[in-house]
Order: sequence, then structure tokens, then C-alpha cells
Amino acid sequence: MKTRSEVRVDQWLPRGHFGDAIGDEALRIRTALRRAGLSSDLFALEVDEEVRGEFLPFEERPSADRGDIAVLHFALPSPLTDALRAFPGRKVIIYHNITPASYFLGLDDELVRIAVKGREELQTLAAVTDLALGDSEYNRLELEETGFRRTGVLPILLDFERYQSEPNPVLSEMLSRRRVNFLFVGRIFPNKRFEDLVRMAFFYKKYVSEDFRFIVVGRAGRMVHYQSSVQSLAHHWGLLPGEFTFTGHLVWEDLLACYRMADVFVSMSEHEGFAVPLVESMLLGVPVMAYQAGAVPDTLGDSGVQFSEKKYEELAEMGHLLATDQSLREAVLAGQRQRLERFQPQRVESELLTYIQEVSQ
Repeated sequence: MKTRSEVRVDQWLPRGHFGDAIGDEALRIRTALRRAGLSSDLFALEVDEEVRGEFLPFEERPSADRGDIAVLHFALPSPLTDALRAFPGRKVIIYHNITPASYFLGLDDELVRIAVKGREELQTLAAVTDLALGDSEYNRLELEETGFRRTGVLPILLDFERYQSEPNPVLSEMLSRRRVNFLFVGRIFPNKRFEDLVRMAFFYKKYVSEDFRFIVVGRAGRMVHYQSSVQSLAHHWGLLPGEFTFTGHLVWEDLLACYRMADVFVSMSEHEGFAVPLVESMLLGVPVMAYQAGAVPDTLGDSGVQFSEKKYEELAEMGHLLATDQSLREAVLAGQRQRLERFQPQRVESELLTYIQEVSQ
């Protein structure tokens, strides 16, 4: 029987790169596993030049035996699915969800294909996986419905200390000037419903105040045409570029400046597997308004302001109250601080190690 230090717990990812929730979490999980005395590396099919040495090429993974554990981060179809089925040791997946194909119909046929293929591949792992973890209860239930026999929840492991670094002072100063700042952070995908943010901005300008800006942070990637359509809608409804702004991807210091200068975080998203920006908003003291869909209720718990109907006039007014009514604002922030305990890194690390110990027995 192998000793603890001889057991390998390696993570597999389609691509190794910094700056996304999955890759960053994999690095933190590796640190936690090594700190617990386990051998652990990260292997990816594609490795960006800037992270060589942190992520290793998948073909260089060591041979494994039945005592070793492979952890596949599953969010896309890839050759890793077949590799996991053939793996001789214990098999674990961490499921980050797949955006339903319906959101891409008429926008991107390739993303439709990827979404459908991803769910088909996920189903092939149900009978052979020793443990399937969703990073939310929403994801865990999907795994259960897909046929996985042993499931659990492991929230995304975040580094809380990283959020204490200094934001960009120049951008912070620019965003501090007079206006109420509404923020959303997320990739530019149609399930995020950016057009609904435009609708809220329109009614805010019409009925509440013209001193505002909606700041949308995220990569457009393949969805540049969708982003353009949202920008056209904003223009059609009389929103100026400074009132509704897509920033693209931001470096860390700029992202922190957006959070720290935000008055309210607003999510209209209809499908989320976890929603890291909700936790980031809690960490950085930004009150959250969010549509109750997907994993949003799992992540927020009883905190934030959650709504089940998109009545834009009322949402505009609520956004203004959250930005300007100090007693309401503090009550919401107090609830968010309490909810944040669920995602404390020490707690998530402990849950991770418990799962690994159970699988290795």
C-alpha cells in the first residue's frame, strides 16, 4: 500500500492558462494538496507559454496505478474524457457546468456543437467515476440527474488575500467622479443577458438619474457580434458610451478598481454554474442584485437582493436605493459578509481533503 506522500492526486484540464476561474482554482487546489503531503501536478492538453512549469503537457503525465487519483475539471468536451475512462486509478471530476446549447442557437453553430458534445461526454463518465463534485448544489443535482452515483459539492476555492492588493489608482480616481457605478463581470455570452442590463440602464436614466454608468467587464471572444448587438441596443435606447461601457478583459489591478468603485453589482444572468463575481462582490463590499437562476441562489444563500422577475423600472429604483440608502446598503452588506463564511478558503480546503481521503480508501 502506498504511503500518503506516494499517492498522486493530479488534476487534468483542457488548457493551462492564468486568468480564468477554473485554471486559477486548479493552481490553488494543487497548493492545498501539496501542503497536505500529497504528490500533485497539473496536466493540460494545451499549455500557454506564460504558465509552462506550472501546467505540464498532458502527454508528460507519469504512469499511474490503482492507488492514484486523477481529478478532471469538466466544462468542455475533450480527449480527456476518454483518458479518464482509461485511467487505472480512482477517477474524480469537478463539474463546472456547460452553458446550454439553446443560448447559442443562431449565434454560433460551433458553440452549439461543443455544448451538445460536452453533455454527451459527461454522461459517458457517470458509470466509471468514483466521485463527481459540482462547485454548487445546482451542478451537483445535474450530476445526479445524469446518473453519477456518488456526488458532492466543492465550492470554487478562492484566495481571499489576493483581493486585498491595491487597485489601479488612476482608474479608481476616474470611476470615483460623481456617477453611480453599476458593475457586472463575466464573459460575454448570451446566457448572461447583457441586453437586460441595457433595459435596466434605460429605465434608470429615464426615471431615476442621468448621473450613472454601467460597467461591463469581460472577454467577448467568439461573441463579438452578440456584444455589438447589445451596444447597438444601448445606442438605440439613447444610452451614451459613458453610460453603458464594455471594458473587455482587464488586468487584475483594473478589475479591483472596478469592484472597489462599484456601488452595486447587478446580474441578469439566466444560467450560472457558480458565479465567482458574486463572491468577489461579497469580498469587496459591493451589494449584489441578482436574478435567481442557475446556481445564483446556491452562491448567495439568503444574502444580496435576489429577484425572480425582471421588472426593469422597479429594478432601476432598487439599484438606486442600494447605492444611496446607507441603512439598506449596510443591511445587505452585513448579510453578504455572513454568507462569505461558506467560501472561506480554510473551509473549502478541508472539504477538498476530506473528499480525497474518502476516494483513496
